[in-house]
Amino acid sequence: QVQLVESGGGLVQAGGSLRLSCAASGRTFSNYAMSWFRQAPGKEREFVGAINWSGGSTYYPDSVKGRFTISRNNAKNTVYLQMDSLKPEDTAVYYCAAKDTILTIYTQPGSMDYWGKGTLVTVSS
Repeated sequence: QVQLVESGGGLVQAGGSLRLSCAASGRTFSNYAMSWFRQAPGKEREFVGAINWSGGSTYYPDSVKGRFTISRNNAKNTVYLQMDSLKPEDTAVYYCAAKDTILTIYTQPGSMDYWGKGTLVTVSS
């Protein structure tokens, strides 16, 4: 079992930056591929970034590529999402999720094993 707790959300103006953190506890963090998703009101949960167990491989959808950066610190059991050049359409609840694998990364919400409760990001225009 892995427990995930997100932090770092808040209100920011368009063009600004935020860094989200996701602290993991319970099992060996480096055994897990990690992903970030977001969900805006009335919309489906959307993939925004993924990182493999070592941090050596990352993947982003086109909607955030070049603006968002995912990273991890296995010694601190934490994964991060650096968000730059934020837009109002980035407003959503952001979730981190873990997949029990060292083989690859995952982009589908249904593939993930554990979820945090989310942190709200609001980008004002």
